[in-house]
Amino acid sequence: METSVSKCVHASMYVFMSNTTIPYTSASSIETQWQALFEGRNEAVVTLALLFLSHEVIYFTRCIPYLIADQIPSLQKYKIQQKTIQNTSENQWKVFRYVLMSHFFFELPMIVGFHPVAVYFGMAISAVPFPPITKMMAQIFLFFIFEDFFHYWAHRGLHYGPFYRHIHKLHHEWSAPFGLAAEYAHPIEVLILGTGTIAGPLLLCYFTRDLHLITTLTWMTLRLFQAVEAHSGYDFPWSTHNWLPGWSGSEHHDYHHMAFTNNFSTSFRWWDHIFGTNKKYIAYKARQAAEKKTQEAKKTM
Repeated sequence: METSVSKCVHASMYVFMSNTTIPYTSASSIETQWQALFEGRNEAVVTLALLFLSHEVIYFTRCIPYLIADQIPSLQKYKIQQKTIQNTSENQWKVFRYVLMSHFFFELPMIVGFHPVAVYFGMAISAVPFPPITKMMAQIFLFFIFEDFFHYWAHRGLHYGPFYRHIHKLHHEWSAPFGLAAEYAHPIEVLILGTGTIAGPLLLCYFTRDLHLITTLTWMTLRLFQAVEAHSGYDFPWSTHNWLPGWSGSEHHDYHHMAFTNNFSTSFRWWDHIFGTNKKYIAYKARQAAEKKTQEAKKTM
């Protein structure tokens, strides 16, 4: 039989669990640190710092493996374009300076406006617990689908006459791309293609009122990983497109920079296939395969 004391304790625990931001039994260490990051601070300022600093760290850190690969002779056999070398130290520094300037003067102002828009659309910012990992994965998959479709048409549009000459041509300065050049682009292009990255989360949030900043941050991280790899100029055996069917990857996007046409999609290959904007690429790959077969035949003679 419960005593009055035990009833009082149970009631007190119920009140504690109901009014505590972190659930009494399920807060992970990451969730605790997340809450501590925002506690007592301006949420908008913390969000700004979190998004911008994570972008800088992730983007430039993601480029490091490819910068190291550039210095290892045994890895040069994985370079996609063997005859066109643009990843020189001089070019790398030029791109680094431009991209860093672009981040501070073009992307940072856009990030400043993220918090008020996200809150207006109903995004959970500092709240814990985080959503289940399965929900996060499903939402991020939807973001990949949306961004890929948006990017395909926006990118294809940027290859139209004046748009290419005055905007997109800057990005195509590198016909043999390298990782740092992933965000080497005109400010207008940064705005247009960046819209595809953030519009997916905002639209989902607007219609469902069920999205957390941690999911958006994870999505942006994966998007950066994808962008840098696509521009890396390397086709390693472990590159994503070699084990994930339908993924665009570096081999697919490198042709776009080399030929200035075809392969407009960013993550998946299906839009180029559906709309016939991969025909020159397919013909090129067929010629490569035929040449390789001929060379191998000569070696056996």
